[in-house]
Amino acid sequence: MSRFDLTPPTDAQRQTITAGLTADERRVLLQHGTEAAFCGVFLDNKKDGVYTCRFCGLPLFRSSAKFDSGTGWPSFFAPYDDAHLRYIRDTSYGMVRTEEVCARCGSHLGHVFPDGPPPTGHRHCLNSVALDFVEQGDALPDVLHRGGPEGRPDAS
Repeated sequence: MSRFDLTPPTDAQRQTITAGLTADERRVLLQHGTEAAFCGVFLDNKKDGVYTCRFCGLPLFRSSAKFDSGTGWPSFFAPYDDAHLRYIRDTSYGMVRTEEVCARCGSHLGHVFPDGPPPTGHRHCLNSVALDFVEQGDALPDVLHRGGPEGRPDAS
């Protein structure tokens, strides 16, 4: 069980957040798009911290689980908390893949593949535009104004 409130944003919160998104963020997060390979701002990020959902701020991945997959998108072998992701069968473009969405807001993040490194063997391949980054020691975002643990430094 996550220590974060996974209740979805209200309709009013969704409208406010959506209004502040760029066209690329809307295309990826809300319309299940993909950013171009090797272009994302977090592809080469080497800082310690936590990657959060760009839409609702939920922590998704720790930098300690990030690895260079060579695919052109930020990749991780394990989520921050299993409860923070939902998986959906994706048969678009003539492929069978597993889409990943934020468990709280339903925003599209990317896809997960079974070809990652140990210990999980998973490659969570994400769009940088679907993420925000919080450096270690800084407060996690509290986009939905729910209070701790959001709005405080990551304690896990």
